[in-house]
Amino acid sequence: MIGLQQLESARQQALSLEQAINQVVIGQEEAVRLIMVALHARGHVLLEGGVGVGKTTILRAFSRALGGAFGRIEGSVDLMPNDLLYSAWVDADGKPVIDPGPLIAHGEETAVFFFNEINRARPQVQSLLLRAMAERSVEAFGKEYLFPHMVVFADRNAVEKEETFELSAAARDRFLFEISISRPRDDAQRRKLIFDPAFHDVNQLLENIEPALVDYKALNEVDRLIQKSIYVSTEIENYVVKLWDASWQPHQYGIEMADIFIEDLVVAGASVRGMSAMVRAAKVCAWLAGREHVLPDDIHAVLLPTMTHRVFLTPVYESRREQIMPEFVTALRDKIATP
Repeated sequence: MIGLQQLESARQQALSLEQAINQVVIGQEEAVRLIMVALHARGHVLLEGGVGVGKTTILRAFSRALGGAFGRIEGSVDLMPNDLLYSAWVDADGKPVIDPGPLIAHGEETAVFFFNEINRARPQVQSLLLRAMAERSVEAFGKEYLFPHMVVFADRNAVEKEETFELSAAARDRFLFEISISRPRDDAQRRKLIFDPAFHDVNQLLENIEPALVDYKALNEVDRLIQKSIYVSTEIENYVVKLWDASWQPHQYGIEMADIFIEDLVVAGASVRGMSAMVRAAKVCAWLAGREHVLPDDIHAVLLPTMTHRVFLTPVYESRREQIMPEFVTALRDKIATP
């Protein structure tokens, strides 16, 4: 009973946090909800979107509402793994000074860490970040730094392709979601963002969010309670397994797409980790909706963000990934019988 009371209290706090973020970051309700799900499922997130669409603002808003520290680093071709861990410089007296790098600067207080343009960083840098994501720890200065509450967000530069290093399959699979952040479609919202001075000063804008609306240090325990308390029926289990099989062999499930030879589309489907992540996220969706069981709608809500970066296409189709994957996931959803 205590656990259920804790979950309901945590749910009300989560919904209050979501409402506060949406008042500051307008036109991104779907992305905000998915980030909410990722935070409560304790999963890392890849962000997709153009320049200046508000990715950093969203993450800073969440960091303020969570009450934890916000770390950030910019990807570049000359970035080295040690740049995440320390920075060295010479002071006015000519003495060398070594400061903690952005990854370890806040230690256990880190709630959100943002790696901007991760595909500009070399694979060695990406590998260090992967360890921090998987183990929530790194070694530096002869000691181990722990990040038990940290969720990593990474953005890929999808416009400029020169001097970039695409993430490996293993790296992409470490992210719970890939979330698209695009410019708002609603005309009133777009005019507000452009012409209302309140949205021109991000620092002042974020002051409207009450700090520490949710205790980020409690999210690990909340997730454990959610995963234990939300029920998944046998019918939903069977449905998820069929979706998984269809991601590997779509032609055997009658999946069809215009101008696509479906038998040659997929090299590898979703991983075990990916399908497990989908179920974890679906349980959080059910919890946010005030239910104690998962419905097909919960699976559908997280199907695209959990699968779009985990299905690997043949080279002839890979260049059209951004167009193909939403259509492919939609075809899976529509073709596989819903329980």
